[in-house]
Amino acid sequence: MKKKVLYLILSLVFISGIELRAQNDFEIAKNVDIFVSILKELNLKYADEITPGDLVKNAIDGMLNTLDPYSVYYPESQIEDYRIMTQGQYGGIGALIQQYGNDVVISEPYADTPSQKAGLRAGDKILKINGQSTKGKTSDDVSTILKGQPGTTLTIEVERAFTKEKLTFNIKREEIKFPTVPYYGMLNETVGYIKLDQFTEKASAEVKEAYKKLKDQGMKYLILDLRNNGGGLLQEAVNIMNIFVDQNVLIAETKGKIPEQNFKYYTRSAAIDKDIPVAVLVNEFSASASEIVSGSFQDLDRGVIVGKKTFGKGLVQNVVPLSYNTSLKITIAKYYIPSGRCVQNIDYFDKDTNGVAPHIPDSLATPYKTKNGRTVYDKGGVEPDIVTDEVTPSTILGTLVQNNIIFDFANQYRTKHDQLITADQFAVDETLFQEFLAFVKTKDFTYKTETENILAELILAAKEDHYFEAIQPQLDLLKTKIEQEKMNDLLKFKEEISQFLANEIVSRYYYQKGRIVNQLSYDPDIKAAIKIITDSNQYNTILNGKK
Repeated sequence: MKKKVLYLILSLVFISGIELRAQNDFEIAKNVDIFVSILKELNLKYADEITPGDLVKNAIDGMLNTLDPYSVYYPESQIEDYRIMTQGQYGGIGALIQQYGNDVVISEPYADTPSQKAGLRAGDKILKINGQSTKGKTSDDVSTILKGQPGTTLTIEVERAFTKEKLTFNIKREEIKFPTVPYYGMLNETVGYIKLDQFTEKASAEVKEAYKKLKDQGMKYLILDLRNNGGGLLQEAVNIMNIFVDQNVLIAETKGKIPEQNFKYYTRSAAIDKDIPVAVLVNEFSASASEIVSGSFQDLDRGVIVGKKTFGKGLVQNVVPLSYNTSLKITIAKYYIPSGRCVQNIDYFDKDTNGVAPHIPDSLATPYKTKNGRTVYDKGGVEPDIVTDEVTPSTILGTLVQNNIIFDFANQYRTKHDQLITADQFAVDETLFQEFLAFVKTKDFTYKTETENILAELILAAKEDHYFEAIQPQLDLLKTKIEQEKMNDLLKFKEEISQFLANEIVSRYYYQKGRIVNQLSYDPDIKAAIKIITDSNQYNTILNGKK
């Protein structure tokens, strides 16, 4: 079988070599010939059996890694990854899983999927799948096993968190579709909110449907949330803009090596609403199609951008179908938004001698003009009109999350309580917080603050400079004070911890949608956006370049 695979690969490469030679591309033909020769020699003479498919896959990956991180080869075994990327769907049970020490556990089922309908819960430790133990397997291993053809069945044996009860579930895989709009709703009587997670094939249709329903509920202002949206299909970005801007408006232009593949993307239809005030939320994880939409809102002075500077991905990929059910996602061009600027942050086409791709410095930024004459720059991302404060989680919260203490407490809460009030009303009160503090005390919970790390460096430097003995009393006093302050961290950051804890507990009952709803009331970016779009003077002043 291996020899057949090898001969098949060699035949394909040989045919490609003939075609390349016909194009008089001697350099490529020569290196293809060398590659084939090496593969032959390895197959004939290597001390152990080789797997030609794996060797070729590694060679292709190595070649693509020298270009940019977005050019990716998908072998047949990973074609599901491609479907998830472009269609937002795959065959499986519909649950997030995570590594938990040496075990793999369910971290969150998706609502209305086989896992949730069967009764799997967050915290369930996966013991066996189809009778085979998961001991020693990674979360990636388990994920591969759980995915499969819709309609096929599998048996999952789990151990329930805290009760230690062993349960067996017979689950039929389904086509799992990630909602592109996981939530939309009215934040108050006049402000509507749409959360868009990805630009898949039905993104614009779902946004349009959500928009129309919110209008029916009295929406006069809209917040479009593109935070943490990594992008997707360019045409869907154009279609979404077409909801808010009229026909024949340029939204994006792609320019690459092949002139025939350079395109200008215009809106195709009459706008649904050209006047509603819009605030677009973005952050450092808003990329690609998210930057086309947010950048177009800004360049066309159609809405106000709120949040943090976006990721800076201005490269366009095409997926090229290859033989044997494989595919190649390849970077073919850069895209440019209406003002003419490109948001690309890293120059992968101009790497240094070490192969490192440099960030494009702000000093090289070129000014461009929006429709109303505002000055914007190509600084490797879309810079918001209103930059909100950076919210950095405290060290104590990060440690509680990293050590799964909040995760475990939420699982314990779910075990004790069958029901929960609505997601928007639930909050951690004083009684529940005290219960959480007691839970923390039962855990082996230690952490180091940044102050402690700096103190350790100071002590080391003092010893090297022979100052330690002279200042040791002061250093010891400082160390004691830090320890005392650390004891109060759980109370000092009570509000932050309580919000995260409430969000985690809500997800046990209302899943991903519940998380979004629960955090809306205290989200600082949303508060800033509401303030801006409901103040017509401030909103228009920003769009007219007078802020």
